[in-house]
Amino acid sequence: MVTLFLIFLNIAAYFIIPRSNYDLLGLNILFFQGDYWQILSSMFLHGGLTHLILNMIVLFQFGSVLEKYLGKLYFASVYCIGGLFCSLLSAVYIYFFDQNVNLIGASGAICVLMGYYAFLDKQSTLGIIVAILLMSFVPLFIGINVAWYGHIFGFICGFILMKTRSIKKIHS
Repeated sequence: MVTLFLIFLNIAAYFIIPRSNYDLLGLNILFFQGDYWQILSSMFLHGGLTHLILNMIVLFQFGSVLEKYLGKLYFASVYCIGGLFCSLLSAVYIYFFDQNVNLIGASGAICVLMGYYAFLDKQSTLGIIVAILLMSFVPLFIGINVAWYGHIFGFICGFILMKTRSIKKIHS
């Protein structure tokens, strides 16, 4: 149910928010000038229909499984908190390495789910790492701009969130 709600929010944002607002809502250097909402709003914007559809397919795939396993509330927390941390790390990358970028998309938060799942299911870890690397770098080689660092940061954030949860269970 949470997964479907997140998909609905992404689709609604795509069709409702005018592209002319993307400079204000996407994650860019304006974040460091007080536009702090960008770390959240950028997670619901997409550059095109293909971008939206691909992200929503992967969100459905990993979100459905993790939501059943984690429960609605904890799943929503992992997605949102992980997505915010991923956006924050991406903002730092933007500040130091590419101040001309306007980052949009749910990919970072989705990669959080992939990182979480990779830690949860050890047999899928290598396959998920390969998938993250492919979706991060293959588009760059064919001339499509992709925030590869957002994917990597998302994966790492998900992995850390799962590791933190497992440590808490051991000490409980």
